[in-house]
Amino acid sequence: MSRGIRVRWLGRQPYEPIYQQMRAFTAERHAGTDDEIWLLEHEPVFTQGRVGDAAHLLNPGDIPVVHSNRGGQATYHGPGQLMVYTLVDLRRHNLGVRTLVDGLEGAVIDALATDGITAQRHDGAPGVYVGDAKLASLGLRVERFRSYHGLAINVAMDLEPFTRINPCGYQGLVMTQSSTLGGAATLPDMARQLLPALSARLDVQWATNWSAPEFWT
Repeated sequence: MSRGIRVRWLGRQPYEPIYQQMRAFTAERHAGTDDEIWLLEHEPVFTQGRVGDAAHLLNPGDIPVVHSNRGGQATYHGPGQLMVYTLVDLRRHNLGVRTLVDGLEGAVIDALATDGITAQRHDGAPGVYVGDAKLASLGLRVERFRSYHGLAINVAMDLEPFTRINPCGYQGLVMTQSSTLGGAATLPDMARQLLPALSARLDVQWATNWSAPEFWT
């Protein structure tokens, strides 16, 4: 059995330092480095993928734009959105990139189902949707079989900034969130539903007692 994945709760963080920490963690890790899942929320920021088209940034206004090396186009991160960063050695857990993507999306679908919310994937458009509205976005970077970046799950946030861009490169794409649909209304609640689902989908174990109350302080 592969080693467990360590889960860390980082609270609210600006995007740029976390992005650089993910890159450094991935570049410096070695055979003895534990895999990690970072859970957090960001200060307001638009991020642009490595091949993103600036035309999708319609009117950023006072929200900063940061260019990153993940896949995908422009998206928004802000308070009330659960970030799930997957710093994982894929070979250690016998995972392919497609398997990881399917597992992340499937875990969100499973987590929402516990609240009676029916969600699904859309062919050719990564992420998780409820009807035609997008609830979770996904963007990864894999270097030497080591992944980073990950999921952004809308829980209880101000969705207005998404109207300032074409989310994920799709004009007029409507965004939604779990709290609006009667699901999880806090980040810890969403994480408590997501982590067991993710463990089951990827067939991995957690090295952290993430369910302990002190984990969320």
